[in-house]
Amino acid sequence: MTSLIPLAAEPRSAEVTDWTARLGWVGVLLLFIALAYWLMRQGWKWRGSVQAAALPELPAAPDAPGEPRLTMSGRYHGSTTAGQWLERIVAHGLGTRSRAELTLTDAGLDVVRPGATDFFIPADRLRGARLDKGIAGKVLTEGGLLVVTWAHGDQLIDSGFRSDRASEHAAWVTALTALSTTPSTENTTTEGAAR
Repeated sequence: MTSLIPLAAEPRSAEVTDWTARLGWVGVLLLFIALAYWLMRQGWKWRGSVQAAALPELPAAPDAPGEPRLTMSGRYHGSTTAGQWLERIVAHGLGTRSRAELTLTDAGLDVVRPGATDFFIPADRLRGARLDKGIAGKVLTEGGLLVVTWAHGDQLIDSGFRSDRASEHAAWVTALTALSTTPSTENTTTEGAAR
């Protein structure tokens, strides 16, 4: 005779009964995310206004800059205080990443950025160039970034570019260093990027 063994009931998850509480928590989470985004945006604007007071307007390219020595298509990754690879400069549009067309002439370096503010670095403000691996918010392989050091107002600035053809970087370092008035010897590596 077979005995009847009661089968254990299958485990089931509890049904959601309090939808309003769950939707309330989701709403609180979304509000927190929106607040964090708004605070980051306000911080970006505040940094830009503080820096704009200390930095003069960017120079415009001259009408007749001369024959191009070199040209390059690539990306502009941002500018920082020279030697401080994480101290981003956002004033006057320097914090906006974008495509970039670089043209080096005897007059200086012309940076044309579609969708962002163009700028020009006069030859007498160039302080040197080097290959590096990082600048605020962008880290690449060793030597993957062309960093141009230049003077603007009372401040030295590092601007990072990456060519569509990285093999062009060495020629740019040579040409920019030759054109610069006082090559920077103490700025051969950036803080943190040398690690």
